[in-house]
Amino acid sequence: MSGSPTIQNAHWAKARPALSVLIPFLRDDPSQLLALLDREAEALGSVVEIVVMDDGTGDAALTARLTAQVQTMALPIRLITLLANEGRSRGRNRLAGAARGGSLLFLDSDMRPDSDHFLQTWAELVRQQAPAVAFGGFSLLQAPDEPRFSVHRAMATNGECIGAAERAKAPEKYVYTSNLLVRRDVFEAEGFDGTFTGWGWEDVEWAMRVSRRWPVLHIDNPATHMGLDTVEQLAGKYEQSAGNFARVVARHPDIVSAYPSYRVAKALKRVPALRQVRPLIKQVALAAWAPTKARAFSLRLYRAALYAEAV
Repeated sequence: MSGSPTIQNAHWAKARPALSVLIPFLRDDPSQLLALLDREAEALGSVVEIVVMDDGTGDAALTARLTAQVQTMALPIRLITLLANEGRSRGRNRLAGAARGGSLLFLDSDMRPDSDHFLQTWAELVRQQAPAVAFGGFSLLQAPDEPRFSVHRAMATNGECIGAAERAKAPEKYVYTSNLLVRRDVFEAEGFDGTFTGWGWEDVEWAMRVSRRWPVLHIDNPATHMGLDTVEQLAGKYEQSAGNFARVVARHPDIVSAYPSYRVAKALKRVPALRQVRPLIKQVALAAWAPTKARAFSLRLYRAALYAEAV
């Protein structure tokens, strides 16, 4: 980690953690999440450590606030501040290299635990089973309920915020780095692919690779995803993700061909003048006057129309 300022608190040196919680952030403030996790410190002892990494935000005031918070926390914690952004995949690989636990819990900075024994549940799972991979799920229980986020809320509720039993039917599909446990030897054998850039699919592609070699466990230990997006923001992310989707299709055609997003994209590929139609689909999704269900359908259709070029 040459050239990356790193500090840790007084509890770091003596801790012998079994579980390392890895939290990357960029232009976010993870202080509230850290405070919530630290409430479990007494129950956990020194079996859990936290490694939090600023992936090139460049905010000296935020760094100073976090440095002060780290020093007062009861859990062992290390703060790494990167001077330049490395991206989602490389950043998480770097976090894993800075951790000491035999199991790694990837937790996004905009997540909020849905229970007061969130880390205890993960630590107990590690103690009892030490699974190769486990995903805890996420919810929108604490997320802001504002009209501008209604489309994202509807899409996430129907497609992502589902229980462990349902997720287990397609275990590699419902894996996100928002609340993901990985055993160290598994991660060292199969890290995130640093060639993925922008937004999307790097975690699912990783899960596809891993699922060919190890079982993927799903449990109900959710955290709330606080970072809901507007339709404009989601559309922008989908536009970024088309290249990543193409990589997934090229590498794992046997798995991804069963996904609805692939099948719809394949069908749309046959639509004449799709590139000219695509902006019209987006306009329906952006229309505030349209019903939420119609906007959500249009946004999913717009994503599939983008992906049609990759199938």
